[in-house]
Amino acid sequence: MKAPCQPGRAFGRVIFTGAFPVNRKSGNVASGAHPKGLSRIFGPKQGPPRQLSRQPLQKQRFNKPWRDKKRPSGFSSRQPNARGPNAARGRDAGSHAQEDGGPVRLFGLHPVEAALKNRARRILRLLLTENAERRLREALDTIAPPIERVTPRDLDKLLGADAVHQGAAVETEPLPEPDWHDLAASANGRPLIVLDQVTDPHNVGAILRSSAVFGASGLVMTRRHSPPLNGVLAKSASGALELIPVALVANLARALDELKAAGFTIVGLDGEGEQTIEGLDWSRPTALVMGSEGKGLRELTRKTCDCLARITTDGEIASLNVSNAAAIALHTALLARHSASKP
Repeated sequence: MKAPCQPGRAFGRVIFTGAFPVNRKSGNVASGAHPKGLSRIFGPKQGPPRQLSRQPLQKQRFNKPWRDKKRPSGFSSRQPNARGPNAARGRDAGSHAQEDGGPVRLFGLHPVEAALKNRARRILRLLLTENAERRLREALDTIAPPIERVTPRDLDKLLGADAVHQGAAVETEPLPEPDWHDLAASANGRPLIVLDQVTDPHNVGAILRSSAVFGASGLVMTRRHSPPLNGVLAKSASGALELIPVALVANLARALDELKAAGFTIVGLDGEGEQTIEGLDWSRPTALVMGSEGKGLRELTRKTCDCLARITTDGEIASLNVSNAAAIALHTALLARHSASKP
């Protein structure tokens, strides 16, 4: 009777007695011997038995042949080196680090078209898809800078997947920065917009657009805690960045004091203002100061203003987005100027 199966127990030893000699005690094949059949053909093995050893596996280096290929001289999505001694600090503080350290990137059909029309802009690169080039040639008589033909995916790599570039982008040098004293001198009855640490580029771009529509003499912002004058802001401004001069100041309170000395009335736009914007005397040189949505006007800025004014509302919600408030105030000033000019 056969013994039952038990795991781990061998029932017999299989001895291979074919071409390879076998050690009957251990059951292992002798490592140094040739198979008997092969020794007749190739002759007996010369030298000592070969020692079999397992070599550690080494991963063969994988060469990437495309890295050695010469890249085309056209499009490059490499970001320019905009780092300087204050690059990281300026970026964290919301300052204009990119303009100080590298080219300004603008994208979108309207911003690119306005930049090409602006003689003060020095264009470094003009990147267009085939469709965007066709649309710009319909809007412009000539396109002076050389065009780099790109695909939408190329621009996505350069600008980011969230950028609404419409197939058009330019790299330019920053615009010459105007002196805010010159903006005050050339106001000619139009209000001067002053922003107190408004950091959202969409809001600042929308304020620039309203300034171009309703007639502001210029925009004054703090050098720090303000968005850079490039891509998103320019896209929101829809070309107004090329039309409205923007001056940057280091100390806003000091600049407001100097505007007072120059004969300007400093009006802070605030929901708790003592009077309404409709009751202001817009015939006088006026600087309209607006704060950020969350904090509003800073305490020192409020104290520096000659008066605080509010927008007349009639509803349960009494607050507005800062860009909407700027548009209403500028339109009110425009209506006042037109009324004063009528006989």
